[in-house]
This record gives sequence, structure tokens and C-alpha cells, in this order.
Amino acid sequence: MSPPDSSLADRYGAPSRARQRVVIAASGVLGVVFVAWLGWTALFHGDPEVSSDIVTWSIEDDHTATAEVDVRLSDDDAEATCVLRAYAEDHTVVGELSFQVDAAALENGSRLDQEIRTERRATSVELVGCTTPDQQRPR
Repeated sequence: MSPPDSSLADRYGAPSRARQRVVIAASGVLGVVFVAWLGWTALFHGDPEVSSDIVTWSIEDDHTATAEVDVRLSDDDAEATCVLRAYAEDHTVVGELSFQVDAAALENGSRLDQEIRTERRATSVELVGCTTPDQQRPR
């Protein structure tokens, strides 16, 4: 057993200066890469080509549901594909509608009324989202 006045460095050994420098340099490089990735992500995803929201929906009868969708395109020449789904009381999909949106479709504003045909009575409607060829994640 060593005497009580021995230092921790004597007991366990001191880390080498070269190893400390490597760890500090690697941490700095990793920090710079993370900040660069964060900036790229904010710029790329901060201004999507298309974004959409469901404004309202209603169940018309046993085979029809309607939805009002607000679609916003960032460019006048952008074209988007949007998907709506109707669900039954037991949470199964009973209807789905895929529709195209372009600047011509949005001439009278950004809101579109869509009718979804269902195989049986729906109880809710969900907007899955809209995508473009360059934006595969629905928004």
C-alpha cells in the first residue's frame, strides 16, 4: 500500500500531452463538422418547395368525405403531389386521394376543396402531406 501523501499521477499514471492534443483537435474538428451540418440542415429544410395543412374536413355520407387543404408552393413553376386519407371508426384506411397541385390550381388562393371516395363510412380525414420531385418528405 502506498503512503497517503502520494499523488494520483504517481498512482495511476498521467495522460500523455500528445494524447490530450489529439483529443482536443478531434473535438474541435467534430464541433466544426456539427455546426456545418446544422447550418446546411437549417438552410435546406427551412424553405421547403411545398408545405400544406388541412384546414377542415367533413363526412358527407357513407361513401364521401371532403377536405379543405391549404397548399403553399415556393416557386410558380413547382408542381406537388398531395395525399389525403380517410379513416373509419376502427382506424382502417377506407379512402385515399392523391392529387396534383401547381400554380394554375392555386390561382384563386392557396385553399383547395377535395372529395375523397370511401369504401364505407369514414370518421376522420388526415393530410399525409405534399411532396415534389426534389422534396420527398411530405410537408
